[in-house]
Amino acid sequence: MTYTATSFSLRRRPLTARGRDRAVGVWLLSVGLMIFATVILGGITRLSGSGLSIMEWKPLMGTLPPTSTAEWNRIFGLYQQIAQYKHINAGMTLPGFQNIFWWEYSHRLWDRIIGLVFLVPFLWFLFRGYLRRGSGSRVGAPRLAAIFALGALEGFLGWYMVSSGFEDRDSVSQYRLVLHLIMAVFIYALILWSAFDLLQPDRIAGHRGRIRGAANNTRLLVVLIFCEMALGGLVAGLHGGLVYNDFPFMNGAWIAPDLWSMSPWWVNITENPGCAQFLHRIGAGLVTLTVIALAIRATSPDLAGVLRARILLVGLGLVIQVTLGILTLRLLVPLPLAAAHQGGALLLLSLTLFLMHGFKRAAAGYNGIT
Repeated sequence: MTYTATSFSLRRRPLTARGRDRAVGVWLLSVGLMIFATVILGGITRLSGSGLSIMEWKPLMGTLPPTSTAEWNRIFGLYQQIAQYKHINAGMTLPGFQNIFWWEYSHRLWDRIIGLVFLVPFLWFLFRGYLRRGSGSRVGAPRLAAIFALGALEGFLGWYMVSSGFEDRDSVSQYRLVLHLIMAVFIYALILWSAFDLLQPDRIAGHRGRIRGAANNTRLLVVLIFCEMALGGLVAGLHGGLVYNDFPFMNGAWIAPDLWSMSPWWVNITENPGCAQFLHRIGAGLVTLTVIALAIRATSPDLAGVLRARILLVGLGLVIQVTLGILTLRLLVPLPLAAAHQGGALLLLSLTLFLMHGFKRAAAGYNGIT
């Protein structure tokens, strides 16, 4: 009996279409977790007053921090020229500046790492044929390329936001802050949805198909959460968490008398901190009512058990988020609680998207639900 060298060679079996999808899905889920972290890190950067500490936008060269005393003094000198230093941090020493610098630097560096973690595996998967239509992949290269382009746009929007604080104001524009936040959340949602497409491709069995109402309810909830996060961005940009810190009242009243004190009235929505907080409270109420409606629908025998479980998770996420929001308000926005509240919003959105994707899989094959 003769043997050849190839008889003992170790050859890895090529992955099946399901295996390729799982590999891409795990990668996307990892990127999503990194974006989750950067949204929280961005919130900490804003809350700590660190966002304006870097006055230059250098997408490539800015990867390296200052390495000499002269360079530290140079960038500190740039910071001393803006209104935030003059009105809030006048007299700050170089060590004090370094403390806020490292928060903003870490945020920018983490975002650059996210870009690499997305781009390099994307090119590898593309080269290996994991993203070709003929390979059976549910998420193709065009969708992922579009997400990467949105990520590049998000980097520009971050600088667009920061640069507003270089003008005659002590902080960044609340409008640009909301734009930057919602773009990040939108990219996160796209990546998470794509990961769900790849990691849970099978139809959910055990339902009767009459689930359109619950599915539409979930879609509405996703829209409301996005709107509520935008309102939260306005509250943050206007420092609205530092006014009306009782709950459920506003300085003892259900509706504070100065919510519409600015003229014209619609300016209050985006310029009046108290009004922004009031609308944020209303948004939270609408989200709560929508989740309650979902919980009522969960009693229907038309829903599969797995969908009922996901509705329960959404309800649990809401309880956590509302609790964090009330504590953050009552305790005058302590940094750890405020960061957790921002993370709680993303968690609630994630659980709702998970539920909505479940309805998509449960309704496969039924008209009107796709």
